[in-house]
Amino acid sequence: MDTTETTPSKGATLRCAFCLSLNRVDVARAGDRPKCGKCGRPMLLDRPVKVENDDFDATVLGSDVPVLVDFYADWCAPCRMVAPVLDEVAHDTVGRMLVAKVDTDRAQEVAARYEIRSIPTLILFRDGAEAQRVVGVDVGALKRIAADVSG
Repeated sequence: MDTTETTPSKGATLRCAFCLSLNRVDVARAGDRPKCGKCGRPMLLDRPVKVENDDFDATVLGSDVPVLVDFYADWCAPCRMVAPVLDEVAHDTVGRMLVAKVDTDRAQEVAARYEIRSIPTLILFRDGAEAQRVVGVDVGALKRIAADVSG
């Protein structure tokens, strides 16, 4: 009789940054350095992942872990101010939460669906639904979200 305990899978579907194929990854095992099933390159979960119109539902809404989504644009100075904080949050919450970035210029359908009127806007999704929203540069709110997810 096997008495070893197993950690429940906390999966998310992510696009490989190298070959662009979709992969189902166990986020809780991020420390094992998961690799893309097609090209074998690493799936980097300790930094924000880019998400677009075609993979938003699978990646964000279909995730078994909370996903903090940064709606941004490359030309937005306040968005660039938030970026290093998001990098830190992604690193600090690896295995417990995903941090995703959606370029509102490239993913206009998703931005419209979530009524993004100002950037940066950050939305925390839990179980496929919006749980919290932060508009503008609010580093304190981002750190509180990370602390809440880290539990």
